[in-house]
Amino acid sequence: MGSGERLAGKVALITGGARGQGAAEAKLFTEQGATVVISDVLTEAGERLAGEIGCEFLEHDVASEDRWAEVVADITGRHGRLDVLVNNAGILGGAKLINTSSEAWDRIIAVNQTGVFYGMRAVAPTMMEAGAGSIINISSVAGLEGPFGSMAYTASKFAVRGMTKVAAKELSPSGVRVNSVHPGLIDTAMTTEFPKEQMLRTVPMGREAEPVEVANLVLFLASDEASYCTGQEFVVDGGMHG
Repeated sequence: MGSGERLAGKVALITGGARGQGAAEAKLFTEQGATVVISDVLTEAGERLAGEIGCEFLEHDVASEDRWAEVVADITGRHGRLDVLVNNAGILGGAKLINTSSEAWDRIIAVNQTGVFYGMRAVAPTMMEAGAGSIINISSVAGLEGPFGSMAYTASKFAVRGMTKVAAKELSPSGVRVNSVHPGLIDTAMTTEFPKEQMLRTVPMGREAEPVEVANLVLFLASDEASYCTGQEFVVDGGMHG
């Protein structure tokens, strides 16, 4: 590994890593010297990406408490450590308050909120024992303000923001940093259902971001360059939230 690699020697787990932002983060982390494990429910896409960029893939439903324990045990068993967790897995769902079904609410909360909770709780003991670690929770600009017609999604993303702050206070004395990232309009397969022309009017920069523009911020937070950053919101949204 070259001395210029910003994640040299680190082991990183990126959930929802089969495509979109997670895939961009996996590629960048691998290029920067990390041993990368991507996890996803999209098995075929995950295995294909892992083969292409030289990382590892694990099938993983983040809403499963038992599977979280298995994934973390697998990684620490094979690599002896886990330095970085990117809680990237998430699902979208747009509906007004009165149109949000209980089933849709439960599913979005299970993946976007409870999945992040399970992830932080699963990796915390290993990181605390090592005296170091970085947890990066992917929230959204919807975790900073309330976009119209996104009741469950916004609830889940505000929750991620709050849980990040609590975890940062509790884990910082052990050397573990926890931060949240709040992307705006990103050009990924998951955002194709957005009314993008309408949304672009709210972006001062007037364009979507490429996934690597989020990945560059996540790389910084994963690296030792962010050694004094914890409990904070990092926004990458072209000026939407100002």
